[in-house]
Amino acid sequence: MQSKFEQLKTEALLAIKSVSDKIQLEDLENKLLGRKSGELTNLMKGLKDLTDDARKVIGVVANEVKKDIEMAFANKKNELLNLDWAAAVEKERVDITQPTLPHSERGTFHPNTIIQKDLEDFFTSMGFVVLDGPELESDFFNFTAVNVPENHPARDMQDTFYIKNHPGMVMRTHTSSMQVRSMLKQGAPLRAIVPGKCYRNEATDPRHEHTFYQLEGFVIDEHITFAHMKGVLEAVAKHLYGADTQVRLRPKYYPFVEPGVNGEVTCFICKGKGCRVCKNTGWLEIFGAGMIHPNVLKEGKVDAGRYQGFAFGLGLTRLAMLKYGIEDIRHLESGDLKFLKQF
Repeated sequence: MQSKFEQLKTEALLAIKSVSDKIQLEDLENKLLGRKSGELTNLMKGLKDLTDDARKVIGVVANEVKKDIEMAFANKKNELLNLDWAAAVEKERVDITQPTLPHSERGTFHPNTIIQKDLEDFFTSMGFVVLDGPELESDFFNFTAVNVPENHPARDMQDTFYIKNHPGMVMRTHTSSMQVRSMLKQGAPLRAIVPGKCYRNEATDPRHEHTFYQLEGFVIDEHITFAHMKGVLEAVAKHLYGADTQVRLRPKYYPFVEPGVNGEVTCFICKGKGCRVCKNTGWLEIFGAGMIHPNVLKEGKVDAGRYQGFAFGLGLTRLAMLKYGIEDIRHLESGDLKFLKQF
């Protein structure tokens, strides 16, 4: 019987040595040391049939065999654990000397961001500064400071998100709210643009969305005229749609400018001949503008007798839709990677 224990030990140690993963090791351990049907367990059950003297001798051998096999299993478990740890470390290892990290796919800019960055570069080349402001805005800066006092009918033009339990706070409906903020902080003269996200309580459809992007621009200085404004807007239109683009200005009411105009450019698709995009008019509306109302200058602590200014607003979301032929504004806020990877 002693030879059976020694043979089992030899075979067990060889089998343990050849195991390559934890699952195989667990199966082998159950096969050899299982409490009910393990090979070593069954062999040790036979000790009860030996004489007392033989049981003492073979019992010592059996215990040594069991101890050696258990030790072999423990060592193998540690070996496999170290291999797993080494593999995990190698997988997470970063070579800090390599110039770039490996990547499976490059990201792209959102179409709104592409338009915004392009216009920021253009305006900064003309001496404008780029400003940023809060999206959660006070009622004062969003409306009152830009000549839209409480109960003014112009407020009905912008269905606003007011903040519950925070009186006087709104999600800004336009980036024009930065006009007076920047005047109070920087004074005049001033030449700035304010791109950013805006919110209105719109019923969404292919042309309307509750979240969209605008770019507000304004210039305040001595002797600023309507001609200066037209020159800047023509430069913007030609930058966006080509040197042959024409601009036309038509009177329109905006409470924060006087006079105000609606700005249209010749359709860049049909070149003014008329098509589905421009509704067969040959013109595309892309901005609103006008001379800054004296009341707005006064709110900004700017001397309206000395300084004049003009302001304009471009819909970045609309410009992106026109540039890339996007038929549904809701695609721009959907987060759909299939859509975004096109740009």
